[in-house]
Amino acid sequence: MGKVVLVTGVARHLGSRFVRAIRREPGVDLVVGVDIQPSAHDLSGSAGGGGGSGLASYLFVGADIRRPTVARVIAEHRVDTVVHLNVSTTTLGSTSRSTVKETNVIGTMQLLAAVQKAPTVQRLVVKSTTSVYGSAPRDPAVFHERMQPKVLPSGGFAKDAVEVEGYVRGFARRRPDVAVSVLRFANIIGPHADTPLNEYFSLPVLPTVLGYDPRLQFVHEDDAVEVLRLAAVDPRRGTTNSGTFNVAGDGVLVLSQAARRLGRPTVPLLLPAVSWIAGLARQTRMLDFAPEQLRLLTHGRVVDTTHLRETFGYTPVFSTEAALADLGRSTRAGLLPPEQIARWTSRLTELLPAGGGGN
Repeated sequence: MGKVVLVTGVARHLGSRFVRAIRREPGVDLVVGVDIQPSAHDLSGSAGGGGGSGLASYLFVGADIRRPTVARVIAEHRVDTVVHLNVSTTTLGSTSRSTVKETNVIGTMQLLAAVQKAPTVQRLVVKSTTSVYGSAPRDPAVFHERMQPKVLPSGGFAKDAVEVEGYVRGFARRRPDVAVSVLRFANIIGPHADTPLNEYFSLPVLPTVLGYDPRLQFVHEDDAVEVLRLAAVDPRRGTTNSGTFNVAGDGVLVLSQAARRLGRPTVPLLLPAVSWIAGLARQTRMLDFAPEQLRLLTHGRVVDTTHLRETFGYTPVFSTEAALADLGRSTRAGLLPPEQIARWTSRLTELLPAGGGGN
């Protein structure tokens, strides 16, 4: 039998895209998707969405990774590769921040415990983030994989990612026979990405912190999927996909440049005002403008990707500038994409009192 790949977090856009990609991979016989709810996206491996010969079978298992159910799934299907994408950057679509944290941290602990007991598992891929380096005024110009942040993330998704990586390192010591890849993605953007920064750049006017113009890096959603695919398969000769890798497109843009290239006007505000707006956006669930995103848009962050290119063997197709340009082409300047208008309208409807406004 060929490879059996288990993927967590298949309900989100990145997870769905990865499932489509890995189903086309030669040698993969079965892909098992795990999430609380099935994906709303097309999971066929063909561009036309019609499936076809040569595709690996796909099985969805409705399960919460915080529960021990996953251990039975891994054992039943003799899974040899686990790709953990259910480490969420956003509270939108979830009941609360505490639920997201439980899924990120407790869910990862449960998953690693299940993998540790599974003799069939040979490879583990974990989605992480460059947010583990933090964003602080005295940060180095460029972060390398072995560098520690000047100020450890104090909360939010960034802190979750630090804890997740700690548990993964412990797992790697206990199971040295398993090839472990930790992929620290810069902010993922693209025409269809469902990330907080993607939504921020879709605003008709961008609030910025007065007096700051942070340096930013992006990774295009296509490159993110390809790096995940390569991490899940056997490495090419002369490369290794085990270890920790920064993943970002070449080049750097400052926030003001990004805004101009997207055709978005900016509104510079004092930091307390931006913090208040961010809090209001989270409370009304209009936009997940978390504290770590605010710190990023204040101090910025740049990482070195030499290890990705020279050891992992992959150079992103899209530079930071090209990734932003592709996002800009997906919508007309100053106009929100239709799917975001629909999503925000739905949130407003939920917030308004029922039955109001009639004559």
